[in-house]
Amino acid sequence: MTRKALYTGTFDPLTNGHVDIIARAARFCDELVVAIGVHPGKTPMFSAAERTEFIRAACASLAATHSCKLSVMTFSGLTVTAARETGATLLVRGLRDGTDLDYESQMTGMNGIMAPEIETIFLAASPQVRHIAATLVRQIALLGGDVSPFVPDVVAKALAVKLNTAP
Repeated sequence: MTRKALYTGTFDPLTNGHVDIIARAARFCDELVVAIGVHPGKTPMFSAAERTEFIRAACASLAATHSCKLSVMTFSGLTVTAARETGATLLVRGLRDGTDLDYESQMTGMNGIMAPEIETIFLAASPQVRHIAATLVRQIALLGGDVSPFVPDVVAKALAVKLNTAP
């Protein structure tokens, strides 16, 4: 039986925290689908195509190390709908702190009622990335700060170009 997992988020931008969860999820599934949430009412810093490329560039070799197939898609509806459409039976959620746990526990309960055949797995963020949040990364970048400790190189370079802060 193939174990297929879905990891959703906006990934705007992809952070080292996201990469940590992707790399660790790749250890226990045969296929990991990273699903980028696209919401018409939101204006992200990076396009879905750019975020897709960041994920592929930063994570493909990590997944392959564990013989896990990595794919990236976009979705705009419910996570459980995206999981069903991809054939995923596992939802991967990263937790940084107790606030994340409270929110994700509520979501898990709701998802469990809507799709009881899909199980949610929580992965606690590794200590070295627990403090990283995409919102804070965007704020630091917009204020001219160095985000390189918080994001993969490909993202740091893209942020520098986008914000005209490249050396």
